[in-house]
Amino acid sequence: MARRWIAPQGGSPDGWRLEEYDVPAPDAGELTVRVHAAGVNPADAKHVASPRAGVELPALIGYEVSGVVTAVGPDTEIVTGPVAIGDEVIAFRVSGGYASELTLPAQKVLRKPATLTHAEAANLLLAGTTAAAMLHAVAAQPGDTLLLHAASGAVGVSVLQQAALRGIRIIGTAGRARFDEVRRFGGIPVEYGDGMLSRIRTAMSDAGITGVDAALDAAGTDEATQASLALVSDRRRIVTIVAPRAAAEHGFQASAGSDPETARYRDAARLPLVEAAERGELIVPMAREYPLAQAPDALRLLAEGHPGGKLALIP
Repeated sequence: MARRWIAPQGGSPDGWRLEEYDVPAPDAGELTVRVHAAGVNPADAKHVASPRAGVELPALIGYEVSGVVTAVGPDTEIVTGPVAIGDEVIAFRVSGGYASELTLPAQKVLRKPATLTHAEAANLLLAGTTAAAMLHAVAAQPGDTLLLHAASGAVGVSVLQQAALRGIRIIGTAGRARFDEVRRFGGIPVEYGDGMLSRIRTAMSDAGITGVDAALDAAGTDEATQASLALVSDRRRIVTIVAPRAAAEHGFQASAGSDPETARYRDAARLPLVEAAERGELIVPMAREYPLAQAPDALRLLAEGHPGGKLALIP
């Protein structure tokens, strides 16, 4: 039998249950995937800790996976075209990715980039589509200079790579220990903390940058908000994924996957991201892999701070 994690009620992952279950056979427009790796993201725990609209309890956990097709329903093609048993694929946004096998709609599935391991591929699309949506929200264009808060996190690293491909310059705030990661992907690192705005301006001067066109916030701190407001004159070109109250208070954008328009954009961004990864233009830095049974441990590490890369669950 297959195994999957389920949250019987709201609260922390400590209250979740790993259960055995029978995987249903795929119907038309569906396929079954044996999971080789499940991506681990803050949203996995956040969305069931205090369930938002659209999340019903008990809830299945996990939004993205990479694996191998074990069954295909009739008249079924995935986003990238025909599919057959044995094909390596990735899927996002799924329900119940913390599993050893699952049946899911074909429109959630794309071919796996051969350049990525299963653990890397399982972590490509949630962070990647979030980053793409942020760049889209501020209408980022080649030649722009952007301020990016939390530049060394999973979303930040994807923003850095996608921006570099489009000729967009990034000033990225991060902890000093993560400066090399920001530089690795073409960003100009600036340490967060007291005096950050002054340090950003110094970095701009040193690099010959005269202005910041837009700001992307994946940190959610007051200092991130204040620096963005101080440096970007057009508040329509400031976006956050973590501070919706500040966005409402100060009149800038908040981006969330639960918004239908944003969700549609993120879905449309999946294929270009897979193609870029296939060309070797996007990578997914990994920190650690955990057995599926240790999902709560992985989420605890993620909640404690920056793990230094992405985490994956291996059934």
